[in-house]
Amino acid sequence: MNNDPNWGRALVIGGSMAGMLAARVLAEHYDEVLVVDKDDFPGTPENRPGTPQAYHPHRLLPRGKLILESLFPGWLDDLLAQGAFPKEGKRIRSVSVYGTLEVVDRKDAGASRALLEWVVRERLQVLPNVRFANGCETTGLQRASDGATVTGVTVRERGKTAQSTTLEADLVLDASGRSSKLVKWLQDLGYHVPEPERLKASLGYSTRYYRIPPHIAEQWSVVVTEGVPAKGIGTAVFGPVEQDMAEVVLYYAGGQRYPTTDAGLYEQELAALLDPSIAELLQNCEPLGPPRGYRVPECFRQRFERMERWPSGLLVMGDALCNFDPIYGQGITVAAIEAELLAAQLREQRTRPKPFFEREALRRMQEAIDPAWWLTAVADLCWPGVEYTGSHSREGIAFAQKYFELYRKQAIGKRDMELFGKYMMMNGLLLSPRELLNAEAVRAVLDADGSGEGERLLAEFAMKDRDHQLEQFLERTIPAGSYK
Repeated sequence: MNNDPNWGRALVIGGSMAGMLAARVLAEHYDEVLVVDKDDFPGTPENRPGTPQAYHPHRLLPRGKLILESLFPGWLDDLLAQGAFPKEGKRIRSVSVYGTLEVVDRKDAGASRALLEWVVRERLQVLPNVRFANGCETTGLQRASDGATVTGVTVRERGKTAQSTTLEADLVLDASGRSSKLVKWLQDLGYHVPEPERLKASLGYSTRYYRIPPHIAEQWSVVVTEGVPAKGIGTAVFGPVEQDMAEVVLYYAGGQRYPTTDAGLYEQELAALLDPSIAELLQNCEPLGPPRGYRVPECFRQRFERMERWPSGLLVMGDALCNFDPIYGQGITVAAIEAELLAAQLREQRTRPKPFFEREALRRMQEAIDPAWWLTAVADLCWPGVEYTGSHSREGIAFAQKYFELYRKQAIGKRDMELFGKYMMMNGLLLSPRELLNAEAVRAVLDADGSGEGERLLAEFAMKDRDHQLEQFLERTIPAGSYK
């Protein structure tokens, strides 16, 4: 902890995971951190109205787990102590068109969103300078007379039409998620906000809970059956969580079909996927109610860093800045990466103060968001019907899709665990896509391919001079950003 005086009050809009991660970082630098949320937080691990998606599976990618451990040391042990499912030593099974892989899981915990959020909130609430203002809906931003500085927010008690109250703050951070009103608030203050990038995924998923018997709990950490987008075959995941339960989720994108929420058809739909193993597991499990569906028409990425003006005293994180297709589990991990970047920016601001440091923080967050957003687009655009409007090269996305087919064919089909490990690290947000999509790495994969598909891929993208043209193409079309 820096011995210099702290900076007054920071106010966080939204007490979900992104908001709590932000609050943890801000607590190192501000005398008071006030988290404002329209929900009344439960005293036990329960879903709340402000997180309608909480019924469905949530997970942290490896990078997110590392950051949570740095912010809340021992958080994983807290989850296990509260009854989360112990995954260590149990099998992970992944089935795809390239084959089946099984590995043994390391120390980890299977937990519902409600339990994960509750454990983190319990850790946050013991910090003496963090407090929560529950049941308060934020209705707008307040700014100074110069028009260039945000000085607080207006709030009102949820469900009441009484006049709004002003809460002053030296920094306001919006972490209110997909339902954020920040664009409207900025426009109301006279700012021009650029159009966001959009991934019109028309995705839907359906989740059902099951009671699992001991012999299944003793064996399985997670079972994944990957979809085949070109054939309209969905993805399914089986994952045990707390209280002897397992979450099962069924997923499609593109809008051509959505997973069933009919209890009588759910397991039939699972059995008709690429592999029936999840449906076979469920024959020994007890359903705990009917499936529930959830749909997301589009994901979007705000480009606030491109604005000509940005008010000092204002930041944004989490789904309010960029939201992702939930099936890939990126959301909480990206919020953790943003929190880590915010911490670095605040430390730098202490030693070398700069005016309008918030713009630099936004720029750095966008650099970190970029590879994850690109990976989402690459995966979702495999589904017919998905549309993308944004800054990433469609040519680069198309090349990556076909290259990853060859890559995974070698990694999984030939059991090349080094290749497979790098692929998983990329999707776990530990490696940039450039680590797998640089000229040397691509040449190695194509040279190892004996089917001729690699040469046809280069020919399709008009790269006769493999070395020079390939290097230039990848530098032009593949994001170079990292998560650091």
